Amino acid sequence: MLDQRKIELMTRLAFYEQTDGKKDFKVSEFYRKDYTSLHTICSVLWVTVGYLCVIGIIILIVLEDLLENLSNGVIMMLGGMVLLGYISLVIVYAIITNHIYDEKHRDARQRVKKYNHNLTRLLRMYEKENR
Repeated sequence: MLDQRKIELMTRLAFYEQTDGKKDFKVSEFYRKDYTSLHTICSVLWVTVGYLCVIGIIILIVLEDLLENLSNGVIMMLGGMVLLGYISLVIVYAIITNHIYDEKHRDARQRVKKYNHNLTRLLRMYEKENR
């Protein structure tokens, strides 16, 4: 005979597997530190590529003025500003990215734990029925 609670639980489990479950299972395979570190490193690499592109475009735009006022002092000052800007941007971006992916992993683990709990409840219902 059909049990309404089992049907609701199976429906909830199937819906989770089809929606968030696919991503959550992949995320929960990692340890939290590994997951956040991997995404932080990838983000820092992409920020570096973007920063280099922006700096390259800026240099091309002001190349004529830069060549007219070229001296060792100006080069050192511009290089220091570029380096300081890059380090600041990377630190801020790494902190934000680390926080975001840490929360993402924590939320995914909570949903997977809830899924596993519901799966255990369903198994107990079947065991109780078979007695």
